[in-house]
Amino acid sequence: MPAPARHAVEEASAFLVGEALARGAAGADVVYSFGQGSSLSLRDGVPEKNTSGTSLGIGLRTLDRQGRQGVAHVNSLDRRHLEELVVWSLNNCSSSEPDPHIRLAPEGPGILPDLELFDESVPVVTPEYRMSVCREMWEIARDADSRVVSVRSASWGEGSGEHHYRSSEGASCWYSGTSAGCGVSVVLSDGGVMEMGGYGDDSRFLSELDPRKTAAEAVRRTAMVLGGKPLPTGRYDLVLDGEAAASLVDVLGELFLASNIHKNKSFFRGKLGEKVASPALSLVDDGLLRRGMGSAPFDGEGVPCTTTPLLSKGVVSAWLYNLKYALIDGVASTGNASRSVSGTPDVDCSNLSLLPGQWTPEDLLLQVGKGIYVAEFLGLHTINPVSGEFSLGIKGVSISGGALGGAVSGMTIAGNLKDILNTIDLVGNDFRFYGSTGACSLVVRDVAAAGS
Repeated sequence: MPAPARHAVEEASAFLVGEALARGAAGADVVYSFGQGSSLSLRDGVPEKNTSGTSLGIGLRTLDRQGRQGVAHVNSLDRRHLEELVVWSLNNCSSSEPDPHIRLAPEGPGILPDLELFDESVPVVTPEYRMSVCREMWEIARDADSRVVSVRSASWGEGSGEHHYRSSEGASCWYSGTSAGCGVSVVLSDGGVMEMGGYGDDSRFLSELDPRKTAAEAVRRTAMVLGGKPLPTGRYDLVLDGEAAASLVDVLGELFLASNIHKNKSFFRGKLGEKVASPALSLVDDGLLRRGMGSAPFDGEGVPCTTTPLLSKGVVSAWLYNLKYALIDGVASTGNASRSVSGTPDVDCSNLSLLPGQWTPEDLLLQVGKGIYVAEFLGLHTINPVSGEFSLGIKGVSISGGALGGAVSGMTIAGNLKDILNTIDLVGNDFRFYGSTGACSLVVRDVAAAGS
């Protein structure tokens, strides 16, 4: 199904807003999304999944004068369905709880920046191209190491979409974007010991993906931890590789959401302007990053996206806001409203980045001398965002004499994230993005680890 013409979408969104106001709504806004994409996955060289599809959704939010809001959505621009949508949204609005902080942006985002989110080559990817990429990744992974017993998945996917926002305050804006991604998962076996692992990458532009490198990296990372054994229980300096550091940065990002601050779901609450981490740490959320996977010219409330420093040399410098929490705190929205066609606005990160340091990965190993190189955390979702307490499994490699040694697994690190943030000593210069999270290698000193 081709994308509906933009003028047809704009007519539909204008009808929804106008009809909602005519039926008594104090305000209304519309979010529209259309996407199309295809994917292919091979298992040991044999096609396992081969899908293509499109999606269309249009959602209407209505507001009354008491601050109630109601949302409904349909998957059609048919006038009969749009008329029903108005009724459903108003009914949902009348049955919701009042909230004095619900509002619409007073004006549209104005002139939109070109963030280079659309690659013209993505919508014309052919089935033959998908197959050739997946077969090449399968062959590279299969032949990269004699211990590879299965290439469980060699996958590729790409898609494009466009987004529209309209409100009763006069906003009417669009943006389009593309994405493509590839990934490989493998099983290695050595002496009866097996390990499954993988690696993936994605980008707005095809030219920035390297499927061959992805396949080789999947095997390298899995082989690195194959046959891992626990080290003796003790305290260790840790070197987190970029991907492990990115997973930790994701956890930190949640602590800066104004919604979590007000719901007491962040141990940063009350810490604005205070030092909470090592001076080596600085975090930035950048919704305007060119070609960023989390970038957009405007957010789910039609507010322009921005660049927001969150942590500056260990000091909390800002929270991320949508309109509701910005009104509560008496500040401007940072353009971080996250919203689907079927939901009300919440707050989320866009492109969250740990700013790089000066140290090469080799420098970090030499600075540590003896410790553990961590390639993967297990159980990050169990970190308590209020107390900061954690107990995580780790996989990686021992460090001895500034060089990597044998594989490590079956170990647990425990403590408090507040302490971890203050014992991060060194930050690497090997910055890259893992999806919408940018990170680099880190050194964390003196962490308690339970092993053999």
